[in-house]
Amino acid sequence: MDEKLHKSFITGVERVSAWADLLDAINIFPIADGDTGRNLSISLSPLRASGQKKGKIIQQLLLSARGNSGNIASQFFSAFYLADLYRGAQEGRDRAWRAVGDPRPGTMLTLFDALAEAIPQGCVIPDKEEVQSIIGRLEAAVWETGELLPKLKKAGVVDSGALGMYIFFEGFFHALAGIGETYRPVTEVFKNRLQISSSFQEDAENGYCVDFVLKAQNLSRDELARITQTQESVVIIPDGDLYKIHLHTADREKVKSDISSLGSMLNWEDDNLQEQMKEFMSIKSPHKLHVMTDAAGSVTRDDAKKYSITLLNSYITLGEKCVPETHLHPQELYRSMRQGVKVSTSQASVFERHQFYESVMDRFAKVLYLCVGSVYTGNYQVAMEWKEKHDPQDRLIVVDSGAASGRLGTMVLATVCHLAETGDVEKTISFAQKAVANCEEYVFLDKLEYVAAGGRLSKTSAFFGDMLKMKPVISPQPEGAKKVGVVRNTDEQVKMAMEKLAASLKKDSSAFIMLEYSDNFAWVESTAKKMIEELYPQAEIVLQPLSLTSGAHYGPGTWALAFLPEAALRI
Repeated sequence: MDEKLHKSFITGVERVSAWADLLDAINIFPIADGDTGRNLSISLSPLRASGQKKGKIIQQLLLSARGNSGNIASQFFSAFYLADLYRGAQEGRDRAWRAVGDPRPGTMLTLFDALAEAIPQGCVIPDKEEVQSIIGRLEAAVWETGELLPKLKKAGVVDSGALGMYIFFEGFFHALAGIGETYRPVTEVFKNRLQISSSFQEDAENGYCVDFVLKAQNLSRDELARITQTQESVVIIPDGDLYKIHLHTADREKVKSDISSLGSMLNWEDDNLQEQMKEFMSIKSPHKLHVMTDAAGSVTRDDAKKYSITLLNSYITLGEKCVPETHLHPQELYRSMRQGVKVSTSQASVFERHQFYESVMDRFAKVLYLCVGSVYTGNYQVAMEWKEKHDPQDRLIVVDSGAASGRLGTMVLATVCHLAETGDVEKTISFAQKAVANCEEYVFLDKLEYVAAGGRLSKTSAFFGDMLKMKPVISPQPEGAKKVGVVRNTDEQVKMAMEKLAASLKKDSSAFIMLEYSDNFAWVESTAKKMIEELYPQAEIVLQPLSLTSGAHYGPGTWALAFLPEAALRI
């Protein structure tokens, strides 16, 4: 039973990840900052863990929770994960309501109420009829949110947090009852309530969305109230001597100072609300062609929002922590690697990938999927197998890029820019295919030891390579990563990079050039980027973080150069 429950939790989390972009797109309550999908994906990721004690997972839920939705959900699951379905839903609902300083019907709290009412007492594994009854009640609760909150009604959408929990529990109960992976399209279930009205306007809001964990003994709620009572959207979750707190504040430094006086700050995360809202409200209507790619290409979440790209994540495991790669801070990855923490990568499950395909196909008329090279992952094969069964109208165009990291990222960013300029679907597809054939990338490693740790090089070779100060240069190719040279220092790395550019570009070239950094942003910007700008003043040069899938194998100190020659930009 425990194994079946565990798989059901994983199914729910993976569905939320696959539909996160939709949740972000309708997230206007309490403010229009478009991050509910991100927050739930981060917050619920501990439920995917295996081989850990339940108490440990509950603590990780506490530490991982982000945003209003993530903190409320983590409090619900701190009970639901430990008890039987009926008692877990009852206690989880109560904890979720207590955690919020100003609880409001019309949010995911309304859905938790419906769940607690819908699960029969004594229910262990619901049958198909009971699942349909539960999901039907949750569906009605999501619809209710669009009427209960005036802001949602004005915008013409349902609550994104409630929708996220509906998507989770539909997957959870289907898996638990063994019903299978066939789900009604979310876009049909909530038809006409998943797009914000063009007349909706959000008032600008200054300040920060803050999440932190405080460790303090004998801390009274009065002391916490004294500091948090003047803030907004407050969620407080106590767990022994740990306190997870979420709030919106105009003065983050004062909050940080006041809280630090009460105990030890274990971690701190904040988002600039004004920037988030500005970005969210500036998102344009989708093109006739939607671009999807793998996050293993050096494309960030910010890029994805700016250009309306769907990113299919791989997962990074740091010790016992496993998160989608676009939700992990690069500094945390490289700091952990330098400290000797065991780091590994893994693909999304086939189920999660299928859910991503369904998500984009339900929302867009035509999708171009530029996927990581088939030699690196099985994504191309999985996508083609799904397409054969589910895409009779040939709306999903799958391209095996033969690439990873910056080479893939360069293709993707150049393609979406071409689409924005031309609006031509067929020409954009042809452009992408031409970019696959013409894009180059060179990865400059600092040390061999991280490649060895990932099993891509014998530890003996890595030891002697580092002893000799060898810095290999790798070029990801369709047939695999190819070693193209060895240098001894960063000056020689830069020299080789300039030689590779000179072999393909003219001085007045308008090429697209991507420079990727790991934990060496300042050096890449001040040295490599500056030199390339002087040599190729007409080129478009972007600075991007190295994809964390690549960074986890190549290690800190790595940087890379990818470029698409001017000739390939003409079509």
